[in-house]
Amino acid sequence: MTASSKRRYFGTDGIRGKVGEHPINPEFVLKLGWAAGRVLAQRQGAPGKVVIGKDTRISGYMFESALQAGLSAAGVDIRLLGPMPTPAIACLTRTLHAQAGIVISASHNPYYDNGIKFFSSVGTKLPDALEQAIEAELEQPMTTVDSSQLGKAQRVRDAAGRYIEFCKGTIPSVMDFRGMKIVVDCAHGATYHVAPYVFDELGAQVIPINIKPDGLNINQGSGSTHPQATQVAVLEHGADLGIAFDGDGDRVILVDSKGEVVDGDEILFIIAQSRLNANALNGAVVGTLMSNLGLEQALQAQGVELKRAAVGDRYVMEMLQAGGHVLGGESSGHIICLDRTTTGDGIIAALQVLAEIHKSGRALHELKQGMIKYPQHMVNVRAAGGARLAELPAVRQACREVEEMLRGSGRVLLRPSGTEPVVRVMVEGMDARQVQELADQLAQVVARAAAG
Repeated sequence: MTASSKRRYFGTDGIRGKVGEHPINPEFVLKLGWAAGRVLAQRQGAPGKVVIGKDTRISGYMFESALQAGLSAAGVDIRLLGPMPTPAIACLTRTLHAQAGIVISASHNPYYDNGIKFFSSVGTKLPDALEQAIEAELEQPMTTVDSSQLGKAQRVRDAAGRYIEFCKGTIPSVMDFRGMKIVVDCAHGATYHVAPYVFDELGAQVIPINIKPDGLNINQGSGSTHPQATQVAVLEHGADLGIAFDGDGDRVILVDSKGEVVDGDEILFIIAQSRLNANALNGAVVGTLMSNLGLEQALQAQGVELKRAAVGDRYVMEMLQAGGHVLGGESSGHIICLDRTTTGDGIIAALQVLAEIHKSGRALHELKQGMIKYPQHMVNVRAAGGARLAELPAVRQACREVEEMLRGSGRVLLRPSGTEPVVRVMVEGMDARQVQELADQLAQVVARAAAG
């Protein structure tokens, strides 16, 4: 049994759920803050301090207060960052020399969801052992330290400015983006008071959209999960490109001057090409099982291997660290540049692409041409026991037949969902119509196997 399978509350990206339903309710989050504070104090031999940041969803206020109370009861000092992108909390945990950082966010989910995730003192996700220790402490009765030892809370007034300067420092100091017109879509999320200023201070003409969070509109018809708003704005304003973040700023999707979406695979290719030209790639690029075959082939043409991790940025990070690589990501736009920072960061990923545009003198639309995306089609089949289904003779035979029809120019993938009783059936190939037909046929075979 793996460490992750033993955890009761922590998933691959912290603890998430619907607000008001266990464990995403004030009572649990209060005790979570206390348990985390106790474990951190025990590991360090002293209470120390923890930073807390959040995105813009309305429940963030409630959970910020609950975490603050729990940490204080454990004797831990708190630094409150307010609404800040998730990667900013990783950064400020390091620069403020905190023992841990806590993020209150459900990333690209709607406002009625929320979650809690932790960063270590060096800005990486907590090790499994520490998450398990926190879960074990949750089972203990909650106590409060003596009043003289209660943790104190302070608000960090210059958090946004600190992070803006950090982001700008990830590209050469002599570089600026004067003459570029950029649409920046903040999804009414945590980047609303950060991202526009980063690009503005670097000289670009910035057209910010979806920068008026009201607690309920985060990710609503905007940002990286709904890039149509960015596409429209780019064409309306005649912009050079658009940058669309998700609600907590760890994902980014770009739009070129023609209004075409540039997804995470294409962003990964552009940054890889830039690093390769600078002799700074350091081996393979890490993607996932869902990374487009076109990315793999484009990298192979440059003599670069694409390693495929399980779906999820946690697994991309693990493979990066195990191989000593610096660049990885997902097609969703979660890009990790370990030569610049410690976690996936939408602003920093966008800056690396802009730096390559500046350096090469080539437009975004031109830079992405080196990678030809293969059409993908995915069908979700409601079924439990996905791993077992994939091994059934009828399903295996159907997969082989589809692969033969693709004639070596495509892929078949059956992947059980980690969050719901669904098997994801994906087919990828050169002909979009054929890909869709084959995926539908294979999904029918999987559905019959599940029913039988």
